[in-house]
Amino acid sequence: MARQFFVGGNFKANGTKQSVTQIIDNLNSQELPKDVEVVIAPPALYLSLAVELNKQPTVQVGAQNVFNKPCGAFTGETCAEQVIDVGAKWTLTGHSERRTIIKESDEFIAEKTKYALDNGLSVILCIGETLEERKGGVTLEVCARQLDAVSKIIKDWKNIVVAYEPVWAIGTGLAATPDDAEETHKGIREHLAKTIGQDQAEATRILYGGSVNGKNAPEFKDKKNIDGFLVGGASLKPEFVNIIKSRL
Repeated sequence: MARQFFVGGNFKANGTKQSVTQIIDNLNSQELPKDVEVVIAPPALYLSLAVELNKQPTVQVGAQNVFNKPCGAFTGETCAEQVIDVGAKWTLTGHSERRTIIKESDEFIAEKTKYALDNGLSVILCIGETLEERKGGVTLEVCARQLDAVSKIIKDWKNIVVAYEPVWAIGTGLAATPDDAEETHKGIREHLAKTIGQDQAEATRILYGGSVNGKNAPEFKDKKNIDGFLVGGASLKPEFVNIIKSRL
């Protein structure tokens, strides 16, 4: 089954009106591959701006995070209904910085994922292990635990993209080798086959995220189970276009 290549750009807590405009203007000026799906996730303050500026048919805008309940008395949160209201189509859930810094639990992330899906958003679900967990040889166990919290309450995965992000490789300049990443992605897909069924597992795109840049992205292009990238810092730079084109 052919899975469409997917590249996500997570701006994190970076950007101003000027810099977000520059990033999107650069994307608009490019001839991007028609068969690559792209989602950019600016800070929530700039979601409306990004939607308004984006002119690329293959690029969509997403939030970096949503809450697990409807709009209400939840100071500082962004609700799915608001993301939809401004014209964005996607959200991230479970990013390692939310898991490790904000201490979000697997169950809370699963609830947020379900609420986002139920209200019309597609979701980039982030999973991954810390350096200590990797050294302990429990990478797949950690990924399975994080996935299982979601599969327990969500049966239809057609609007979920999984992003495997080894925590030790995010923002460190370190990256898993293409072979190591492929092995982990294969294990993730095999686990999904057991929990959500073979057909859904084969259809689900699994992205690699962890210090991906314009230089190393092409090294991953021949890996069967790597369906694209979730990019952090490099999404703020012109080389993001090179990553989008890395399968050419």
